[in-house]
Amino acid sequence: MNKILTELEARRNVARMGGGQSRIDAQHAKGKLTARERIDLLLDDDSFEEFDMFKAHRCVDFGMDEQQYPGDGVVTGWGTINGRMIYVYSQDFTVFGGSLSETHAEKICKIMDMAMQNGAPVIGLNDSGGARIQEGVASLGGYAEVFQRNVMASGVVPQISVIMGPCAGGAVYSPAMTDFIFMVKDSSYMFVTGPDVVKTVTNEIVTAEELGGASTHTKKSSVADGAFENDVVALTEVRRLIDFLPLNNRQKPPVRPFFDDPSRVELSLDTLIPENPNQPYDMKELILKIADESDFYEIQEDFAKNILTGFIRMEGSTVGVVANQPTVLAGCLDIDASRKAARFVRFCDAFEIPILTLVDVPGFLPGTSQEFGGVIKHGAKLLFAYGEATVPKVTVITRKAYGGAYDVMSSKHLRGDFNYAWPTAEIAVMGAKGATEIIHRADLNNPEKIAQHTADYEKRFANPFIAAEKGFIDEVIMPGSTRRRVCRAFASLRGKSLKNPWKKHDNIPL
Repeated sequence: MNKILTELEARRNVARMGGGQSRIDAQHAKGKLTARERIDLLLDDDSFEEFDMFKAHRCVDFGMDEQQYPGDGVVTGWGTINGRMIYVYSQDFTVFGGSLSETHAEKICKIMDMAMQNGAPVIGLNDSGGARIQEGVASLGGYAEVFQRNVMASGVVPQISVIMGPCAGGAVYSPAMTDFIFMVKDSSYMFVTGPDVVKTVTNEIVTAEELGGASTHTKKSSVADGAFENDVVALTEVRRLIDFLPLNNRQKPPVRPFFDDPSRVELSLDTLIPENPNQPYDMKELILKIADESDFYEIQEDFAKNILTGFIRMEGSTVGVVANQPTVLAGCLDIDASRKAARFVRFCDAFEIPILTLVDVPGFLPGTSQEFGGVIKHGAKLLFAYGEATVPKVTVITRKAYGGAYDVMSSKHLRGDFNYAWPTAEIAVMGAKGATEIIHRADLNNPEKIAQHTADYEKRFANPFIAAEKGFIDEVIMPGSTRRRVCRAFASLRGKSLKNPWKKHDNIPL
């Protein structure tokens, strides 16, 4: 018996070493952790239960039958993050460059199937050279099996991808279908075709970092939701994100202990809005002052900065926040902001996370580049996302809410549950100056009359009371009491039950 136990431990030790000490050292030399070190950091201590430690590839071509590594380049299993169950796979770059084979894919599919069956999130730690060329179409088939499971799991369990090395070709499409993608600065990149292919086909000379690095995907393409300094910080942030999310679409988000008075009054908010209606202010200040312990987990911080998205807690419960940011493009909605917010709203709705919308929007960004880029269709994505959402929706209009953008930003007409406005709110078809020049165009050559008409328009419409008279605003509230009013609103909506008409699926304007 002892001999068998000794053999088991010896086999385990071989599997734990992956591609061997020299390759582990090479991984460390690049500033990267190994697959197992990453899992140890991500999960609670001693909580990891591994599957298929000894699984090996079945390829016999190109001398592959003489190169066998237990586990075949990916570590899979389950464990806990702050006591809550998580399924995880971590690709091992020390084994065949983390390349995906038929058996490598089978291991990933196995834990994805179990995650769906048991209702727990899936976290993928990606560090792979792509498909294993020696296996040909079998490895491509393996990718497609993973893709299909990504599709089936979407909206059922949260899926998080962490790009911790190269991710090229077909390998990028699995992360692209997950809910959140995080990258590591200077050591991870994603692209469909690499710099060499780009140079051959288009004659463009570009580095891997410029083509698909963390900065590119967090600031320009919006493929990634965040980028972090190193493996350790990235994994710590994933742990923090998981704490905001439910385990699956049939559970509510977790309720955490909180030490912040729900009735806390923030008198400084009474002076947040500047006297000059064209002067910007930082909407993050409002978010931080109404959140439990001023904790705001921002999503896509570096992309489309004219809109803010992320998670806060109110009375210990997760709330998704969408807020216009007046310090960037005056808080206008544009193509990028609409896409960013629409995806976030749909994620919140899929996982029963209530949505708080903070509105200061002068309209959609004008210009030929926006129109040629399809701002109509992209703006409709956000409109559609809010309109179909059945989760509790609370909206606070702080200042401007003009034109179609007023409608889009979770207005009462899109089944908003509580729609509040500050006394500084201006709810109208457009700003006073523009409206006056259209209504009174006959007086355009008389500046005094135009000034008087503008003042009259502002007095009539640059306030929330017309909308309140029509019932489009439920209450005009004091800015300092916003936290108390919003907390009470969400508390009253905990039992909300709303269902959309039966359909196979909707046809969101993509």
